[in-house]
Amino acid sequence: MNEENKNKFTTDYIDQNDIQTVSEKEKSFLYKASVFFLELIKIALLAGITIGLVRYFLFKPFYVKGQSMEPNFHEKDYLIIDEISYRFRSPERGEVIVFKSPVGKDFYLKRILGLPGERIRVENNKVIIYNEANPQGFVVEENYLAEKTEGSINQTLGENEYFVMGDNRDASYDSRRFGPILTSDIVGKAWFRGWPFSRVSFFKKPNYNK
Repeated sequence: MNEENKNKFTTDYIDQNDIQTVSEKEKSFLYKASVFFLELIKIALLAGITIGLVRYFLFKPFYVKGQSMEPNFHEKDYLIIDEISYRFRSPERGEVIVFKSPVGKDFYLKRILGLPGERIRVENNKVIIYNEANPQGFVVEENYLAEKTEGSINQTLGENEYFVMGDNRDASYDSRRFGPILTSDIVGKAWFRGWPFSRVSFFKKPNYNK
């Protein structure tokens, strides 16, 4: 074999060290890629677990059905219900709550008017509360209502009982019909409205000055 042909063949030669070097680079890349994807899976799982815990134990979505809370809550309003606050304190007058229906499997959205141990009266289109601080009674000034409260009610509440009513008093099925609800029936309080966008808001209980 002449020198020219020999040089022609040697130009096609690849050093074995180069093959090993490429192989190690590939292994390093595959390892880093697998670690990256494993981390992504871990993050996704942790995020899913966190969202699940928040969803079922802290905050719960709720769609409004019906007209019993108009004009403050409307059909298909999307609400976030705070389920954690009442684990640290008692429900307060004026707060809007979700609770298990005492007469079925549904959940209702109503406003708290009477607290445990109080006497609540409805007369002359007024809601009157009697308690230790107000033995002569005081009228609950509900400026958020579109109409007055009709009917006649005289109810003394037990230790764990709350008297609730809808804001649309003429069209609300509430404690005036089915009686007080129990503390154990309360799911949580309305905290945030996420839909419709034109009415996005956080909720605050009214100040009755009592």
